[in-house]
Amino acid sequence: MAQVLEFKLPDLGEGLTEAEIVRWLVQVGDVVAVDQPVVEVETAKAMVEVPCPYGGVVTARFGEEGTELPVGAPLITVAVGAPASGGPEVLAKDAEGSGNVLVGYGTSEAPARRRRIRSARPQPAASVTVAAPTAAVPVAPAAPAVADGKPDGPVPVISPLVRRLARENNLDLRELTGSGPEGLILRADVENALRGAAPRDQTAQLSPASSAPAGSRRVPLKGVRGAVADKLSRSRREIPDATCWVDADATELMRARAAMNASGGPKISLLALLARICTAALARFPELNSTVDLAAREVVQFDHVHLGFAAQTERGLVVPVVRDAQARDAEGLTAEFARLTELSRDGRLTPADLTGGTFTLNNYGVFGVDGSTPIINHPEAAMLGVGRIIPKPWVHEGELAVRQVVQLSLTFDHRVCDGGTAGGFLRYVADCVEQPAVLLRTL
Repeated sequence: MAQVLEFKLPDLGEGLTEAEIVRWLVQVGDVVAVDQPVVEVETAKAMVEVPCPYGGVVTARFGEEGTELPVGAPLITVAVGAPASGGPEVLAKDAEGSGNVLVGYGTSEAPARRRRIRSARPQPAASVTVAAPTAAVPVAPAAPAVADGKPDGPVPVISPLVRRLARENNLDLRELTGSGPEGLILRADVENALRGAAPRDQTAQLSPASSAPAGSRRVPLKGVRGAVADKLSRSRREIPDATCWVDADATELMRARAAMNASGGPKISLLALLARICTAALARFPELNSTVDLAAREVVQFDHVHLGFAAQTERGLVVPVVRDAQARDAEGLTAEFARLTELSRDGRLTPADLTGGTFTLNNYGVFGVDGSTPIINHPEAAMLGVGRIIPKPWVHEGELAVRQVVQLSLTFDHRVCDGGTAGGFLRYVADCVEQPAVLLRTL
């Protein structure tokens, strides 16, 4: 007899507590191998393909595409061992699973913190695709008998979200017929009932979760956008930031880059040259390559520079991190920036690619703007912003000339240093931009 094993959404690391189903990679009835990806999910950090640690026949899928599931919620059930529904025999590699749920994102041995799931999170059983085979898969209770026009007994609702939505809108769930398995009442059933009741009862007040004023729409703050919103809000709450800026003549830097790229070797990006300048500046002003430990009331300065850089994608703003940027030359930085940018555009960055930064370089000049006062990427202590490089009138060697000018801005945590240190850092960066030989002298 086949053994039905339940595979739950694993801990994806970095404190992530939920993920949204983007695309199912298997159907009910499919035969899956051990560690075969079965679903693509989007977390607040990245898009991730989740492999199943069991081999067998998929007997159920939990959640439709677009559904958000908490960590620990069921994803699929798999019949392993004996033949299922007359099909071929499929064996699990191990009754406990492969243990390779996601490399770097937890294994089948669930740590204690996985079990600490907020009770307010809805359980995903409201949307289940179940196979017809004989394998025993839990489903919703059957619809109860009806007496006096209303069901007599428990209402077939599993999701706390569905119950809350009905309660907030004074909707009696006993009056609904569920469209889910075995009469299960889904959120769509409640929303359809509310939409149908609105024209007849103009006094009904729909909850914000189910409606919006006429002529407006609601966009959920979730996934990458939700994570960015949370981080920026926390940065503003916790970090007393200040910004200083300076205009710099980038003509010589642009000429140096052109000369390097004319040599026939790999092309060097402008971002890579700015990154080399940043790492050299941080070596001279390490206060800005740090974070504040509020609990210990200490400033933690880092010996390494994990350099984040802002990248705009279809999924929103992400900040990939170049590890040990201080140890890379311009060619190596160019290659790493290109690799991470490609992963960003394809939505294939892992949580490890997006965390652990110690300083951020933000080239907002690509948007055609000159300056900005960026919000610090919490829990870092500073961010260097670079505007567009454009021809402007400039006094050069005592004469008015047209030069390539850029505005540089530094937003910093005033707890880690005073304005003198921040100004010294920014002035050094500007000097390197104006005279790249300054950088060579200090390496």
